Amino acid sequence: MSTEKRRKLIRNAGNMALFLAIMFLTFYTVLRGQDWHQVRAALMQLSFPFLMLMILAALFFVCAEGGMIWYLLRAVNPDSSGLFRCISYSFIGFFYSGITPSSTGGQPVQLFYMKKDGNSLSDCSVVLMTVALLFKFVLVVMGAALFLFWRAPLKSCLEEYFNLYLLGLGMHVMLVAALLALMAAPEGMRKLIFRVEHLLTRMKVMKISDGRKEKINGFIDGYRDAVHFLAMQKGRVCVAAGVTLLQRCSVFLLTGLVYYGFSQHGTSLAAVLFLQASVSVAVDMLPLPGAQGVTELMYCHVFGHVFSKGYLMPSLYVTRGISFYFLLAVSLLVTVVNYVCRRRR
Repeated sequence: MSTEKRRKLIRNAGNMALFLAIMFLTFYTVLRGQDWHQVRAALMQLSFPFLMLMILAALFFVCAEGGMIWYLLRAVNPDSSGLFRCISYSFIGFFYSGITPSSTGGQPVQLFYMKKDGNSLSDCSVVLMTVALLFKFVLVVMGAALFLFWRAPLKSCLEEYFNLYLLGLGMHVMLVAALLALMAAPEGMRKLIFRVEHLLTRMKVMKISDGRKEKINGFIDGYRDAVHFLAMQKGRVCVAAGVTLLQRCSVFLLTGLVYYGFSQHGTSLAAVLFLQASVSVAVDMLPLPGAQGVTELMYCHVFGHVFSKGYLMPSLYVTRGISFYFLLAVSLLVTVVNYVCRRRR
């Protein structure tokens, strides 16, 4: 086994170990001391039609990203991957994002699979960056709107988590600004890549190669052309932004479906959606795989006065179980099937 493959294997094993450790601690924290007869009785009361709608909302969340990848990639290159292949990229990205800190592992793996399927590296980079930009931009707009127009109820519900909300919103704003800068300044990106390449060669991590420089220049040229093309496709970008809004809302709506699925009342659907959006803004950028642990803790605090006694923890199990762990299991299945099919080919 080569040194590079050994390092990759060790890195993947480390990410998986970290993910499993945090998952174990999270499960231990949220399951400890529960009255399981009461929890089981509450779960048995969950409406089956609402449960099916929750699963559909969760699947739509991942499939919508695949649809946007396909929609934008076809605009750049009509001969690119088909819709179902792009949806598989989305599930693969969800799996690797879920097991790596700050969701950093998803897009590099997506890029790898897209390149293996014959798509242009520069086209894929621009499309994935556009999708990521829209994904974060929509959440920034939602977070800013909540802060400006719903600040008093937000502070009242979040209490000590309000500072975490402000931190998460600020981190999202900085990330969106960085992505916009990368897309708007390809030449700056070229200089950055060459500086990193020069540093790695001086550290003897990489060997000096003229062929690599030609590939980098070719990638940046293609990247610049793809950015220019997408800038001319304002209609498509607006459509993708609208789909991204629906995609984000599908996860927030899932919590609302849980609320009505348990026959709860007293809080409006809009308030439930706003509160779930605030949780996403606060935890989305935290350096934890799947934002495990803090998401569950914040959910219990924020929704403690929304769900009646005996239904808070069951609602957490259903909400997180479907929106994260169920999707992670489906994404793992898609990733394994994709890997097996590639090995056979």
